[in-house]
Order: sequence, then structure tokens, then C-alpha cells
Amino acid sequence: MNHRELISRQLDLFAEDEGDLLAEVYELRERYNRADRDEAEEAYGDYADAVESVKETLADMRDAFAATLDDAEEYERAFEAAARKRWRWLDDG
Repeated sequence: MNHRELISRQLDLFAEDEGDLLAEVYELRERYNRADRDEAEEAYGDYADAVESVKETLADMRDAFAATLDDAEEYERAFEAAARKRWRWLDDG
């Protein structure tokens, strides 16, 4: 079963429902990028925490749906790949 279209819809819904969380990630990344040496470590920590929050929220979404499937592992791999392709910064933090 190809989950591509379903996952795309799920990620669109996530972006809509969690727009504030995603905006926070972008704002904190910009703050980190502009931070001087004295502020960079704290700014990066804040950014990494926001990225982790997105990862956890996405994982909850993924796991809730995967629990309804017979081929959960295939879906989970496809979901992770699609999320990382859409938000490349998920590998940060």
C-alpha cells in the first residue's frame, strides 16, 4: 500500500493545526542564526527544544494512525521520510 497521499494530507493538517509551533521553530532558528557568540548556545538550545516538540507531536500523530494499520512499519518509514523532506530541520536538534 502506498501511503504517500495520506501522509501528505496528514502533514498538511499538522501544518495547519500546529502552525504556531512551526512558526516558533522558524523564529528560534533565526534568533540562533543572528545570535552573537555569547548568546548562541542558549539560542541553539531553545531552537533544539522547539524542534524536539515538533518531533514529539509528529510522532504522536504517526503512532496514533500506525496503530490502526497492518503494515505499520512501512507507514512509519514513509511518514518519517515525508516529514523530513518537508521540514529538513527535523534532523537538527
